[in-house]
Amino acid sequence: MNRFITFYKKNLLVCMTITLAMISLVFPEPFIWLTANIAIDLSAIPFLAANFPSLGLVNILLGVIMFGMGMTLTADDFKLILKRPTDVLVGIFSQYICMAGFGWLVAKLLLVLGAGGPEACAQIAVGLVLLGCVPGGTASNVMTFLAKGDVPLSITITMCTTLLAPVLTPSLTLALAGQWIEVNFWNMFLSIVLVVLVPILLGLMVHAVLGSRVDRFKNALVKMSTICISLVVALCVGPNRGQITSVGLGTVAITALAVALHHLLGLVSGWYIAKLFRFNEQKTRALSLEVGLQNSGLSCTLAKTAFPDTMAILPCVLATVIHQIIGPVVAGYFASRPAQKQPCKEAGAAVYSAAAASQM
Repeated sequence: MNRFITFYKKNLLVCMTITLAMISLVFPEPFIWLTANIAIDLSAIPFLAANFPSLGLVNILLGVIMFGMGMTLTADDFKLILKRPTDVLVGIFSQYICMAGFGWLVAKLLLVLGAGGPEACAQIAVGLVLLGCVPGGTASNVMTFLAKGDVPLSITITMCTTLLAPVLTPSLTLALAGQWIEVNFWNMFLSIVLVVLVPILLGLMVHAVLGSRVDRFKNALVKMSTICISLVVALCVGPNRGQITSVGLGTVAITALAVALHHLLGLVSGWYIAKLFRFNEQKTRALSLEVGLQNSGLSCTLAKTAFPDTMAILPCVLATVIHQIIGPVVAGYFASRPAQKQPCKEAGAAVYSAAAASQM
């Protein structure tokens, strides 16, 4: 019993996510009601009415997480871009090119296998591409800390790829997945702006006003983010139970393997790219984890809003759990190998930003 409690505490987010996902799968009605009845009406705003008429609960929760991330950032977090531009640019290009490319390759492999029938398979392929086109998640920052890697570099790359997401994510998804399903560029663009960019900017403004007093809220931010990301997964699983169960356990298993392969390809490619640019061991670990771990929470919300009533959401939901399993395993492997120690002050500040942001 004590071992179970210890494991649960160490893997709180994974356990909460799996538990809520299973509850929503068995008892979807409460989650369907929440999804249908809690939303912010945006139809009165010109242009949004035609492309993004409402902000659903899933988007609101992700916005809360992004607001927390913004509250942990300061002007100092942007200085690394000027101090080490090559490292940051390599990370940004590696993240988007490798993961988008691997998402497309794994999607093509899935289409060849034809699991679940042609229509469902094409929709799942779109979800895999979308998963590859979203920015890196803050789980990579936490895993980089556990792996004794370059945490400031990891956080800077996550921040930059997230800020670039409104343009790059819909553009890459349209280019790579437009052949299989209709991609509404403006819907996806507005979704990322409203649930990612605006909350981060608001968080930065609040931090600028409150200053060091933000430190009082860091524990609350961590707990809030943990609850929000678990609810996001549950709200994606429950209302889509019919679609998920209709394809069969075999298709779900194959999709899970495809998602795991996608992450592993990213982790390996990040490591080799770092070696190609002669990164030291700390930077190499950071780049490997940064490239391999995606913001699966964002991919879930985009799949739900941009591709409603399709199976595109399946790989995104599975990724929320799979990368929380793969990440700690890889981080543990890296941590078991010797590496130069990073300055405690810099690492501590960076990890605080990562942990307070959430572990997506």
